[in-house]
Amino acid sequence: MKKVYFDSAATTQLRSEVIRCMSEVLKTEYGNPSSTHSYGRSSKSLLETARKEIAGYLNVSASEIIFTSGGTEADNLALQSAVTDLGVERIISSKIEHHAVLHTIEVLEERFGIEVEFVRIKQTGCVDYDHLEELLQKSTKKTLVSLMHVNNEVGTMIDLKRVALLCKANNALYHSDTVQSVGHFTLDFQEIPVDFAAVSAHKFHGPKGVGFAFVRKNTGLKPLIYGGEQERGLRAGTEPVYAVAGMAEALRLSYQNLDKERAYITGLKEYFIEQLKEHIPGVKFNGGCEDANGSTYTLINVCLPISEEKAMMLLFQLDLKGIACSKGSACQSGSSNGSHVLAEIQSPDDLKKPSIRFSFSSFNTKEEIDYVVKVLTEFVAS
Repeated sequence: MKKVYFDSAATTQLRSEVIRCMSEVLKTEYGNPSSTHSYGRSSKSLLETARKEIAGYLNVSASEIIFTSGGTEADNLALQSAVTDLGVERIISSKIEHHAVLHTIEVLEERFGIEVEFVRIKQTGCVDYDHLEELLQKSTKKTLVSLMHVNNEVGTMIDLKRVALLCKANNALYHSDTVQSVGHFTLDFQEIPVDFAAVSAHKFHGPKGVGFAFVRKNTGLKPLIYGGEQERGLRAGTEPVYAVAGMAEALRLSYQNLDKERAYITGLKEYFIEQLKEHIPGVKFNGGCEDANGSTYTLINVCLPISEEKAMMLLFQLDLKGIACSKGSACQSGSSNGSHVLAEIQSPDDLKKPSIRFSFSSFNTKEEIDYVVKVLTEFVAS
């Protein structure tokens, strides 16, 4: 059976160079980086070299990179500590954030009584910047804004610098989930004054279970996990040196090949959109994913013109044909609920139709797109 992987927004295929890098580290650098003997010092050196390299890609200090288990932990670290340690009484976010942010905010609201407000979202999935400014100016409470850079379901991008400058002008802290953008876009955190950001290695062809938080110096953030003094005292626990090395290697390769791979993947996305329009009349593209300037080049979210009853079998049929894709965030794949993102931006009629996220990498081909379009066309017509 032909197999096609179009779910890179959920997780990416490991690069062979990353596998080799981690295998070598697992064999040779098994010392605990907190140990003072030569084995520990060697592991520590590798860890700090990786930290410095990663910091360089974001134009930040190495001390501002805190290794975590991934994006979810990095989001929790910033949001929870902002409330419990930094005196934040109010959070402004959006209803289309990743659940790592939304569910954390819900808990903080329940436990600490913080005020939560949601910025309006346009039908394209873009933030209403005027409304954000209104929200920032209407209260004197210490405020944190949490808005993701690239939406993981529909691919809409916000103007990260514009939001960061708005926050700065209104004395608000700014946290951004950049899980879908780091490794795919160049970000300079000296030019973009975010205070906190979350990153996950497995979104740019690195290993699962490792990521990092960017924590701007002197913010006063406190740890989420207590224990030893690892990670500048902000994240206790022995660091997985092999995984960090793999993450640094994956990020290095992503930025080394960025221009070439972005052009290639952009071509795949444009071709997919053209073919869907040609073969499936009535197909729609959710949010701003069809907009080359307002969305990421790595995914599309497609609404198909079929009945609600038939829609229930779509993902099953695609899986039978060897096609891996997603009806939304992979984190919600076990849920019977619909997409909270699409619920905010789709019409009631379109919400009854199936929407599928297809996400790409440089490992994909036009031949795979032809196969997927053929399968979809036959299913819609059947």
